[in-house]
Amino acid sequence: MSREDQPVVAAVIVQGGRVLLIRRAVGEGRLSWQFPAGKVEPGERTHAAAVRETLEETGLAVRVVGDLGTRVHPETDRTMFYLACEVENGTAYPASQAEVAEVAWCDLEAVAALVPYPLYGPVQRYLDDRLARGTGQRDECRSDSNADSNRRR
Repeated sequence: MSREDQPVVAAVIVQGGRVLLIRRAVGEGRLSWQFPAGKVEPGERTHAAAVRETLEETGLAVRVVGDLGTRVHPETDRTMFYLACEVENGTAYPASQAEVAEVAWCDLEAVAALVPYPLYGPVQRYLDDRLARGTGQRDECRSDSNADSNRRR
């Protein structure tokens, strides 16, 4: 299996009414903000890949609490596994600075403003159920290192 054929896992991590997004150091097409994600290595299970990728990219230790669904991504044609995760330990930061420029905990409106196309239906429903509504600003995100709201674009 070539690297281009490897499936990708995305960790959907909700904490305190916000979801963790990362901004890639190098953009991927129209997408710069996204869930922590990466390729499933040969022989690796999807849950293990989500835990590994999240730790490598954000420094967070997480555990998978649910499978949100699988699809072929309409922009990349890659098979995507979306996994709901909870934080077990750590503070989010750009752990792999070659890959990740920034991390932020975002409310529901910020996700819509930062991600350039509609989310996968089951992921959107999961976030609708679990995320706090914003304070009127469409782009309210917070970094772990700064409790104040930070405007992100």
